[in-house]
Amino acid sequence: MPRQAVGETVRVAIHAPAPLVRAGLAGFVALDPRLHELPRDRIGEADAIVVAVDVADASALDLLHRLCDRPGARFLVVVGKKWRADLSAAQKRGVRAVVWWDFCSPDVFARSVRAVAGSEEIPLPSPLAPERAEHHVVASLGRAEPRLNAREVDVLRLIAEGKQCDEIALELSYSERTVRYILYGAMKRLRTRNRAHAVSHAIRAGLI
Repeated sequence: MPRQAVGETVRVAIHAPAPLVRAGLAGFVALDPRLHELPRDRIGEADAIVVAVDVADASALDLLHRLCDRPGARFLVVVGKKWRADLSAAQKRGVRAVVWWDFCSPDVFARSVRAVAGSEEIPLPSPLAPERAEHHVVASLGRAEPRLNAREVDVLRLIAEGKQCDEIALELSYSERTVRYILYGAMKRLRTRNRAHAVSHAIRAGLI
């Protein structure tokens, strides 16, 4: 499929089982004059196919094939909860970018769709380790997920249980300063804004 040139209208097809999610994504398309939504029966003509799922797993990849088995089909996957699919399998099925639903603003959506269609070259980080970009998360495939070490996992898990740093220090036999140092390291590794963001991302990515 030929790549879109900068300035050309990108034809977008949307598949989202939840009516509210679909309405939201269609609204994002309508907000950008560079995007044009195609009806479902013309999905094979789309430059970018947007598919929204709660959990991206093997069955989600099978869904992509059922929606459009045309060689060269390019997908943007909007994920609600977790990414569990094999990265190489996703790439083979045509997945070119991933956006977490919680961070899917109109701007992030439009940039991601155009990148998938090939009309813009923008750097996109890993889907399993979404990075901050103007408080939004955009992701593409190809890089390995950052791993938390055992101490970071322990601290984030205890924070997820509602414990404060002094309580965590007592339970793990660390100083409170050490706990804060470990927490800072985890936040930096995950590229998150604060402890709540770090915990929510770690849970969503299956790290804790």
